[in-house]
Amino acid sequence: MTPPSPTALLRHGLRFLIPLSVALTVYLYLFPVFNTCAFPLPPAHGKTEPFSDTRRAAFIETAKVQWHAAAGTAGNSTVFVPSRPLAPFRLLALGDPQLEGDTSIPTDYLGVFPHAKSLFRHLTFQTDHPSLRQRIRQSFHDIVDIVFEDTYDLLESLRKRVDLFGNDFYLAHIYRTVHWWTYPTHVSVLGDLVGSQWLDDTEFFRRVNRYWQRVFRGAERVPDDLAAYPQEEYDVTGYLGGGPFNESTAWTRRIINVAGNHDIGYAGDITDERAERFESAFGKINYELRFELPLTNASLADTVYDVDPKSDRLLPELRIVVLNDMNLDTPAASTKLQDETYSFINNVINTAAAVEFKGQFTLILTHIPLYKPEGVCVDDPFFGFHEHDGTLREQNQLSSAASKGFLEGILGMSGNTGAAGRGSGRRGIILNGHDHEGCDTWHYINQSIADPEAREWEVKRWRQATGAGIVGRDNMPGVREVTVRSMMGDFGGNAGLLSLWFDEAAWEWKAEYATCPLGTQHLWWLVHILDLIVVAGILLLFVAWVLSAAGFNVDETVCRSIMRFRTPNRKLTDPDTPLKENESTKGGDLGQVGG
Repeated sequence: MTPPSPTALLRHGLRFLIPLSVALTVYLYLFPVFNTCAFPLPPAHGKTEPFSDTRRAAFIETAKVQWHAAAGTAGNSTVFVPSRPLAPFRLLALGDPQLEGDTSIPTDYLGVFPHAKSLFRHLTFQTDHPSLRQRIRQSFHDIVDIVFEDTYDLLESLRKRVDLFGNDFYLAHIYRTVHWWTYPTHVSVLGDLVGSQWLDDTEFFRRVNRYWQRVFRGAERVPDDLAAYPQEEYDVTGYLGGGPFNESTAWTRRIINVAGNHDIGYAGDITDERAERFESAFGKINYELRFELPLTNASLADTVYDVDPKSDRLLPELRIVVLNDMNLDTPAASTKLQDETYSFINNVINTAAAVEFKGQFTLILTHIPLYKPEGVCVDDPFFGFHEHDGTLREQNQLSSAASKGFLEGILGMSGNTGAAGRGSGRRGIILNGHDHEGCDTWHYINQSIADPEAREWEVKRWRQATGAGIVGRDNMPGVREVTVRSMMGDFGGNAGLLSLWFDEAAWEWKAEYATCPLGTQHLWWLVHILDLIVVAGILLLFVAWVLSAAGFNVDETVCRSIMRFRTPNRKLTDPDTPLKENESTKGGDLGQVGG
């Protein structure tokens, strides 16, 4: 049986690889569609629906938006009338990209073949040794290290450079694709934008450039003039609900950057220099944004406090608090920066609406999660301290005291039913990062416990809390905290989708959260390597076709080249060429001897 020719093998291989490549590429570049990703929708006409039905409806409405956007009919109200309007505030939340750089590349901090340089110095008597035996001994050590360390470090450095390059585009693919499909109104990255707080300025700004020019290309930071300090008299940052999809064109490309421990350090590491360079690259560390949702119903507009002083209704307003919580716990290296953080929090509290009023909602964006007992989330409580000065070196969560400040200070909740608003506090939600595995919890305090001294803050997983009927129960004020799973490849390339909408009947904001994971970075690499192989195969097949049309026997040439490679020291002969007489005789003699 005649074996298939090389071009036939290539054609057969492409018949298998091309459909596989197309299928995987389509999935990769449309993964939000295949995963039915969409921002949660407000309930239809105030109805309560199962989560699966809500998710399906949200996906269908997002698909309609894409269809009309592609057709150019989105802005025409006579053509495009959504059956379920999208939420007026939709936050694409991304956690912990942690861009690495030269500190993870061995040759950048060790040099290329450092033991070869050391060996040269030993052999040229540029080093001091007590004896020739020691010089030879050290030289042999360097030879071994060249083979087993320097060579490995060089190969690992090359692999790491390619990995960093691909990782940037992997993260960019998540941001770009989810942003395109889901139509967020706002975007936030919840800390750890870069991979280490110990970087020098050169490497830090090199990663800053990659962040803005490669990972989040086309995006921009929040302008300093909009990142406001809390005040009694303020101007709203913007209005929600504009555009055919309830979006603001300016804010869809702005990124609300939150400082993380790998950006500026924990309390024992934060310095003025680290804080200033972060703010110069990514925006302020502590600030607030206020967005108002205009009322379209004139009859409802007449019921707000500004019109009717007897009303407890305020104009619907969303307050976003961006907070550096890395130095809330002590001891801190810089008491100045810690005082600034606590001063900011106090101003947030003092400028908030009284808890008796309804209509305002607080979204807190920070990095380190609130305190939770062991076993609730993947990261358990942990604190580490520097040996040289005792300052805070590392922490998985905030302390219970700092967490209590969030819940009772910023949100105004309390276990005391005699407190203002019966301790129910302000409506809000907390989003953070840090715990790369992610976690979704409900913090609450049980006011029905008879002994007021025994009332303590408790926390349950969100699903457990909703299943137990704790969420929204009277005498159990609480708040949801979502720790967004990291967008790094090892954690599935996750993106968080937070929707906020205003319930006019209850005159309060509602929130819902969903996720949209891509999968590990290996999928991204597999698809693009496979695509390159397919493209190379198609080009080779095209070249073979052109050469064959010109009268060149491609298959014969390839076969001869393969045989020449496999048998480099033997003379190749045509199978039909007869052997010489002496060769036949020698063969016969050998055969007789062997017999």
